[in-house]
Amino acid sequence: MPYTQPTLQDFYPPQLNPRLVHFVQRFASLYGLLQSRMTVEIDPSDLKLLRQLRRDRLLLMPNHPTYYDDWVAVFILSARLQKPFHYLAAHERFRGLEGHFIQRMGAYSIRRGLGDRPSVAMTRDLLMQPECHLVIFSEGGCSYQNDTVTPFRAGAVQVAMQALTKFERRGETVPDLYAVPLSIKYRYTRDMVPIIDQTLKRLETSLNVTPSSSPATFYERLRRVAEVFLSDFERTFRLDSETEPLAQQSWNERIIRLRSHMLTQCEQKLGIVPLPHKPLRERVYAVQYALEDQAETLAKDDFLTYDSMHQMASTLLNFDAIYDGYVAESPTPERFLDTLIRLERHAFKINYPTPKAHRKVLLKVGKPINLKDHLEAYLGDRATTAQRLTHEIQSNVQANLDALTASH
Repeated sequence: MPYTQPTLQDFYPPQLNPRLVHFVQRFASLYGLLQSRMTVEIDPSDLKLLRQLRRDRLLLMPNHPTYYDDWVAVFILSARLQKPFHYLAAHERFRGLEGHFIQRMGAYSIRRGLGDRPSVAMTRDLLMQPECHLVIFSEGGCSYQNDTVTPFRAGAVQVAMQALTKFERRGETVPDLYAVPLSIKYRYTRDMVPIIDQTLKRLETSLNVTPSSSPATFYERLRRVAEVFLSDFERTFRLDSETEPLAQQSWNERIIRLRSHMLTQCEQKLGIVPLPHKPLRERVYAVQYALEDQAETLAKDDFLTYDSMHQMASTLLNFDAIYDGYVAESPTPERFLDTLIRLERHAFKINYPTPKAHRKVLLKVGKPINLKDHLEAYLGDRATTAQRLTHEIQSNVQANLDALTASH
């Protein structure tokens, strides 16, 4: 049977219930400990800074290394501040009871990869409200990488500047609106050697990876497992028979070529005009929406069926940020498991993997940027100014991740 999803409405607005939020906040840290296996740590000076901005409009822009746990960490931050936040969340999260619940926590939907006008309008309207604290994960999705940030999208800053422009056009006093970089970093609190070994063994058994005759390091074993994954993908898409020998290409060249091939095949099958200048993740979202629209008309006996393209899209998102060298640059338990968990997700069809062990979640607040100070520049060159500010915020998030790595 083809993969089917419950019918969703086009837009889910926030239905923030302050009393319910306050009640849930009382148990947020306990939920994080028991369900997400994590304890949140934030420097008191960072909390003090956010409390000083309590009466201002804040656009909080964190990195997004995990699917669920980042939301829990930011919600715990809201509990520490005793302040309700609004959250921009992926449209597919608003199914069933979870969607009903997160709307009342202040979340609203966005259809990623599309020009979601109701979501953009809601974002602008919220940022015009006094004391609004809005969280937008500007990487556009989960990176599954603990130490590095993928490019931030400029849309969050763009819409915030539109909100300020609206005040200016009305002849009203333009208020302060701070964009706040927020770095989220996970650190395991126990010895992870046995768990890395166990995870590698499970993957080696599943993939029939022959053990080395001599003792191999974790990194050597990881590369053998990854080579099997990469080679299997290349055989599936007949890339192993092309004229240029794979042995003459670097892993990164092979990864880039494979991503491009998978995405292009889906776009051609679905009649989507390729937009090479767009980030891969945005193009994959467009494929996913086109799949839903064309689900009933796709031929079941083709190589590219609904199911196969749905799996390809999930695979592309899973491995979007991966590159050869991520573990070698800094072979920490976190980087090993970032990569191994991705491989497990694909090998064992795990959508939402559970945490491997308890973690400290380190939150670091970067220097807030008062967007009001950049309104004149924005009105002169909107795209360039929004991109410049977004890059500054992204760089701040990455710099603080690096600092957290160095200090622990």
